[in-house]
Amino acid sequence: MASIVRSRLPRPTAVAGRLLDLAYPAVCVGCGHEGVALCGLCGRAFAARLGEPAGAPVGMPSDVPLPLVQLEWCAPYGGVVRDALHALKYRGEQRLAGPLGAAAAARWRESSIGGDVLVHVPVHPARRAARGYDQAELLARAAAAALGRPALGALRRERATAPQYELGRDRRAANVEAAFAVDPALRAVVAGRWPVLVDDVVTTGATLVACAEALLDAAAAAVSALTIAREA
Repeated sequence: MASIVRSRLPRPTAVAGRLLDLAYPAVCVGCGHEGVALCGLCGRAFAARLGEPAGAPVGMPSDVPLPLVQLEWCAPYGGVVRDALHALKYRGEQRLAGPLGAAAAARWRESSIGGDVLVHVPVHPARRAARGYDQAELLARAAAAALGRPALGALRRERATAPQYELGRDRRAANVEAAFAVDPALRAVVAGRWPVLVDDVVTTGATLVACAEALLDAAAAAVSALTIAREA
């Protein structure tokens, strides 16, 4: 009986979300419509690539930056897509993680060639502490829930790096080189799996490559990547 009672109690995160909704009613980041963080009309921007074939070029010498075996994203980085990601990352609008993660899941569902666990690209612990959360982790959990696959916090950031958007393309790879590692306690879990990296935006792919190399060093079978947006 005790277990049944506990199962009916709302989770702390659900309670916090309801309190947030009461204290600060959601407003659509795109049009300002009250009631939701992203309305259905504005949410269509995140379905921009639905129906496109898998493995579309990303403007690099190869279609997908090695050692990734696949790279997918939902929409170009601009307009309401950019506004939503900025609201999630910098303005604390965590309610956007649900619809954005669902959009990522929809793209992955139609284009995936593999992958059995979602792994987010972690921010530095100091940045997470200042922000109160890791936006990529929220996105990965939402996408994993929509796909019915596990989400695993396998990676950790070994050192602080300069924000990639502040650097030229030629400096981004060096900025994140050896910046990530697999948590030693989770190396055995990663071994033999096919992780799908989840992040908010991809530009050159340097961060995703650095994360993929860390996962492959831990004996992952292959690594793919999925982001909400791609910046040209």
